[in-house]
Amino acid sequence: MAARIPVLLKTPYEVIVGHDSLPRAGEFIAQILPAGKCGLVTDENVAPLYAGTVRDSLTDAGFSVTTVTIPAGENSKSLHQTGEICDRLIAGGVDRGGFLVALGGGVVGDLAGFAASVYSRGIPHIQIPTTVVAQVDSSIGGKTGVNSRAGKNLIGSFHQPALVITDPDTLATLPKREFNEGMAEVIKHAVIRDAALLDDLEDIARIDLPSLIARNVKIKATIIAADEFETEGLRAQLNFGHTIGHAIENAAGYGRYLHGEAISLGLAAALYLSVKKAGFPPADAERTLGILRSLHLPVRLPADLTTDALMAALSHDKKFQAGAIRYILSEKPGSAFVSKDITADDLREAIEHIRE
Repeated sequence: MAARIPVLLKTPYEVIVGHDSLPRAGEFIAQILPAGKCGLVTDENVAPLYAGTVRDSLTDAGFSVTTVTIPAGENSKSLHQTGEICDRLIAGGVDRGGFLVALGGGVVGDLAGFAASVYSRGIPHIQIPTTVVAQVDSSIGGKTGVNSRAGKNLIGSFHQPALVITDPDTLATLPKREFNEGMAEVIKHAVIRDAALLDDLEDIARIDLPSLIARNVKIKATIIAADEFETEGLRAQLNFGHTIGHAIENAAGYGRYLHGEAISLGLAAALYLSVKKAGFPPADAERTLGILRSLHLPVRLPADLTTDALMAALSHDKKFQAGAIRYILSEKPGSAFVSKDITADDLREAIEHIRE
């Protein structure tokens, strides 16, 4: 039995989590959208595994499908690739009554969601995430975007999905490294919102995967419902570990670190500052670092990524408002807040602290 988790916005939608939901994608979509033409965006890694199943499901449900397969990897999150998708949709006859399906991980979801937000001035999109990070985090909440030379996700829009269909069975084909990197977002959720989850993560092998995904979806859905456009300070809590993490992704060059690996380093820095500035218990910080290490996620920064390079990347971060630094801290497991008391010197110190 699939779980149906509501995201209670002005226009609500559901996140469906359950085994064997992928072959039912067309059935689920037909319950909310009329028959017509649609685009299916996936990447060259996911396409051979799941695109046929989803395309057949959509066709069986009465939809005419144009499939767009993009190169795998962070470099595909670009305005150029957005244009390529839009051109393919035009050639396929997808009009303003159509929709877009994103089948893949965070890169596909962010890119396809952004393309849907600008195509014909906005069409619906469906997220079908196939990685841990996408299933527990990036497919939910409507943040779409592409990267620029200056930084990650600097070009984008809020465009909520009409539906999210999550099949845990797709995780069986993930390489171990990609599975583990997605767990960084789970650990982040535990630190900022669910202290009991942090306890559970100390014995990951015993956790039921669909239940873990649903638990994290509920965390994010609750936060999104309270602060959809990140204007109240609540949604910003989801950026715990991401300020320095995104800078590391940018400075290292997209591809050296997987997203969750860079976020793991960012979490190490955020935990250090939380201990120093917010009274986060040092024992809990070390325990969290231990969970990251158990998943073979990095918590030490290599020497070749200089502090000056990271600080330059940080200067372009969207979380800096009018030059002020908005940094997320935690005072104890299960809670977080936006601090305006973190200085550039504090960030430098945190970066130096996590060095090898």
